[in-house]
Amino acid sequence: MSTEIEAKLKVDSLQEIKCKLAELGAEFLEEQLQTDYYFDDANSELTKTDRCLRLRRQMVGRSEKCFLTYKGAKEKNEFKKRQEIEIEVGDGDSAEKLLSALGYEKVLVFEKKRRIWRLGECEVSLDELPLLGGFVEIEGPDGESIADVRRNLGLANVPHIGESYAFLMDEKLHQLGKGERKVFFESPGSQL
Repeated sequence: MSTEIEAKLKVDSLQEIKCKLAELGAEFLEEQLQTDYYFDDANSELTKTDRCLRLRRQMVGRSEKCFLTYKGAKEKNEFKKRQEIEIEVGDGDSAEKLLSALGYEKVLVFEKKRRIWRLGECEVSLDELPLLGGFVEIEGPDGESIADVRRNLGLANVPHIGESYAFLMDEKLHQLGKGERKVFFESPGSQL
């Protein structure tokens, strides 16, 4: 069990942030295509209590890994802080069947392109999501480390977004009047 501390920032240009990371000597780690499946029970108890249960299928090149993650309710903090329990599972299909057998149903599915960099003690993710656009997530051991990276990237004045991508996607689908709960990139080959 660990605690996740991160800042999420909406940006107009991921390319500018990528250039700034390179200037600062950040280490590029990898590019991922993530498909996130969010589950809840029939009464939406997880969503109502600000928790989530997610199965992530993560592609790096042609290699897929699957992770089952529970995230607790947000704790009071300058940035988003919450309990996180994550395990790698060898068979995503079986994990999905297990969740279904336990009474959880898929409530939202969406893709995300993520490029991960290491800067100091922080992991910096450049995320692109269909319908939502570009975001920078800075995850680190504490608020001070995150604030330093945020400043170094020239993002100190960009407001931190406390909501999860699932919440933002759900809100966007509602605004658009879409009943479909699956959101994918139309062109899987597009770059960040």
